[in-house]
Amino acid sequence: MIFTIKRVSTDKDGTFGVLLFNNTPFAVTLERQWLNNKPSISCIPAGNYICKRVNSPKFGDTFEITGVPGRTHILFHKGNVDNDSHGCVLIGEKFGILGADSAILDSKGGFNEFMAILKEVDDFNLTIENKWS
Repeated sequence: MIFTIKRVSTDKDGTFGVLLFNNTPFAVTLERQWLNNKPSISCIPAGNYICKRVNSPKFGDTFEITGVPGRTHILFHKGNVDNDSHGCVLIGEKFGILGADSAILDSKGGFNEFMAILKEVDDFNLTIENKWS
C-alpha cells in the first residue's frame, strides 16, 4: 500500500496537502508550517517513511509516521486547524475556513475513510512531497 501527501501550499495557517492512495486523491491534510523539524511545532521533512498502526491514549487506533530524524509520536488524527496538530498530520475531506483561519473540514469523515482503507493493514509506505516552488 502506498500513500502520498502532496503538500500544495504553506502559510501562517499551516501546510496544506492532498492525500493520495495508490495515486488517487481521497482526502486533504493539514500540518504545521516548516520550522526546521522542531518537535511539536513543525511539519516533518519531505521524504519516505514507514507508518505503523498504534493505539494512542489520546487518539485511539491510528498510525504513527516512523523514521523521522529527531522526532517520535507523529500521528495521523482528526483536527481542523494547525493548532490541533502539534507536529502531527490532520486529515479531512475538504479545505475551508474556520473563523479567520484556513482549515480542513469534515475531519471525522476524512479520518474514518483513511482508517477504512487501512482496516486490515498494520503498516504502509508514505511519501511526502512539497509541490510549491
